[in-house]
Amino acid sequence: MGSEVCRAVEAADDLELAGRFDLGDELGDLAGADVVVEFSVPDASLANVLQCIERDVHVVVGTTGWDERRLGSVRAALGRHPAVGVLVAPNFAIGAVLMMRFAQQAARFYESVEVVELHHPNKVDAPSGTAARTAELVAAARTDAGLGAVPDATTSDPSGARGADVHGVRVHAVRLRGLVAHQEVLFGAVGEQLTLRHDSFDRASFMPGVLAGVRAVPGRPGLTVGLENVLDLG
Repeated sequence: MGSEVCRAVEAADDLELAGRFDLGDELGDLAGADVVVEFSVPDASLANVLQCIERDVHVVVGTTGWDERRLGSVRAALGRHPAVGVLVAPNFAIGAVLMMRFAQQAARFYESVEVVELHHPNKVDAPSGTAARTAELVAAARTDAGLGAVPDATTSDPSGARGADVHGVRVHAVRLRGLVAHQEVLFGAVGEQLTLRHDSFDRASFMPGVLAGVRAVPGRPGLTVGLENVLDLG
């Protein structure tokens, strides 16, 4: 993803690539960059973002694994650097953002919902950030609509076949050679099923969203979670 971002920035007429950083590199003064795009691994991401904030450099974060505790650390750091903007996005594919928005809209109409995310076997975390964010949005929409728990009569599942419980929504993770990034949101009611699916077949699919984030984040001081907040989705 980092190499793909560098190629996308170099190809953009209105952006200039200031530097590249990889495993083991010292961030230093961040090569004088105005905006850093942070794609690393969950264990390194928070420290990278905090160093950017301390240097008054805006950050676009694509690393997954951002929970409320880590976001809280970023908010606290931004309190000392109020002019800095940080955008944390679970997914930069425009189609994936639309899928999450559509799922949020559909959630109040269906009694049942589950999420299946499918990725390449080199992905180190599960469930994906996109799946976790989708479950969070769907659960909030269900709560706002006054829906109860998703029906499930399972009382015995010693091997965890029912998947992870994320905000009351079951999320299943598939890791398979040949995949890149894919997700289905399955909604069910009596006599009906709605399936929302998004497929990224190439990492180039994330680049329009990354560049949109890079262009927007200097004008959004503070913490922004979700690419949908910088797109005109109404």
